[in-house]
Amino acid sequence: MGSSQKRVIQNYRSRLSDRGLARFEVLGRDADRDLIRSLARRLAEDGPETSRLRAAVSQTIAGEPPKKGGILAALRRSPMVGADLDLTRPREKGRRVDL
Repeated sequence: MGSSQKRVIQNYRSRLSDRGLARFEVLGRDADRDLIRSLARRLAEDGPETSRLRAAVSQTIAGEPPKKGGILAALRRSPMVGADLDLTRPREKGRRVDL
């Protein structure tokens, strides 16, 4: 490999490092190639969906039981938080039925 090619690769890896990414090799089944690549691509992104995916994969691999309060945390992340909805129902006796 020539010096210009080495310099290009070094610059590319330096830019990846500046973005917080690293290049590495993994071994797996050929059938899982697309799955692993798509997982790696999603994990390289930043955002709340990536954090949830990372947590789910880590939890699955570790085999730990899910933490308590997951439903409450999901409700707090809901876009309806602070919408001041009136969820009370009127109380009615119902209808009279002849048996």
